[in-house]
Amino acid sequence: MPWRSRISLIMSDSAARILEELVQNRGFCSGEELSGALGISRSAVWKHISQLRRDGYGIEAVKGKGYRLQVSPGYPDALETGRFLHTSTLGCRIEHHRSVMSTNAQARKLAREGAPEGLVVTADAQTGGRGRMQRVWHSPPGVNLYFSIVLRPPVPPRVVPQIPLLAAAALHTALASVAGGVDLRIKWPNDILAGGRKLCGVLCEMESEADMTHVVIVGIGVNVNLRDLPPEIEGLATSLLLEAGYEFSRPELLALILNDFEPLYRRWLEVRDLSPVLGYLEEHSWLRGKQVEVDQYGRRLKGVAAGISPTGELLLDMPDGSQTMVSSGETHLIPDNERT
Repeated sequence: MPWRSRISLIMSDSAARILEELVQNRGFCSGEELSGALGISRSAVWKHISQLRRDGYGIEAVKGKGYRLQVSPGYPDALETGRFLHTSTLGCRIEHHRSVMSTNAQARKLAREGAPEGLVVTADAQTGGRGRMQRVWHSPPGVNLYFSIVLRPPVPPRVVPQIPLLAAAALHTALASVAGGVDLRIKWPNDILAGGRKLCGVLCEMESEADMTHVVIVGIGVNVNLRDLPPEIEGLATSLLLEAGYEFSRPELLALILNDFEPLYRRWLEVRDLSPVLGYLEEHSWLRGKQVEVDQYGRRLKGVAAGISPTGELLLDMPDGSQTMVSSGETHLIPDNERT
C-alpha cells in the first residue's frame, strides 16, 4: 500500500475534517453544516463524532445547536501540532498513531514506500521503543513525545553521524525556550540531561550505499509530563514536569523542536559539518572539562572531555598528554573516588 493512503487509516479523512471544522469554528456546528461541508449524511457525521469521542476528544452535542469541541486530548498529530508549526518541510506531513511498536520502525517502513523528506511519525505510546545500545525506552501513553523524522540528505554516509548532535542542539533550544529555569545540558553524542538525569535522547538509523545516503530516520523521545518512573530508572531519568513543576503541551513542544531543527539542518546541508552549532554545543555541554570514561563495546578509554570536533567526534585529553578523537561510544562521568 502506498504510504499516502496509509495516513487515512490512522484517522479517517472525514473524521479529520470534522475535527478541523470544530477547531476552527470554536462554537457550535450543526450536523447539517458538517454534512454539507463534507458531502456525507448526518448519520455519517454522528458516526465520526462518536469515533472522535472514543479517541479522547470531548465533543458536546446540543439539540438545535449541533456539536462543539470542548476538550482536546493534546495528541501530537497534524491538526494539533500544525497550529504552532512554521517549517517549510519538516512536519508538513504528520502520521500519528495512538500506539505503535516504534516510530522509527514505522518511519523506516514508510520511507521504503517512498515517503518524502520531512514526514514525521508520532505516537501516543510505543510498545517496543528503544534507545541506543538496544536499551528499552520507557514509553507510557499520554505523557511523552515519541516521534521520528524522515530525512533524505544528499550527503555521503560518513557525515551522517553528525545529525544526532544537530538534533540535540535543536532539542536543547526548544526545551530551554519553554523551561528556562531548568538546567539543561547536552551529553555527547545524543542526550539531553536535566540535573544530570536523562530527559530525552536521539536514535538515528541510516540506509545507504558506500557513497550515497538513501534515508536517515531521526528518532526522538522526550519525557514531557511523566510523573512516575520505574524504580530501575528513577535515579537515571527525569521529565520536564518533574523538573519544572508544571505540565507542557506536547503538540506545541513538537512544533518548537521541528521549527528549531529545520534551519539547523538546512545550514548543515550547506557546510556539512557542525561549525554552525559548535559553539552552542560547547556552551551547554555536560561533559566538557570533566573526567569521563568512554565504553566502545568493550574497549574503554579514560580522559578529560576537551570538546567536540567540527565533524562530531568527542575530543579526549588522555593521561599521557595526548589528545584523541572518539567517534562513537557510551560516555560516563568518572566518580570522584575513582579519579586520578
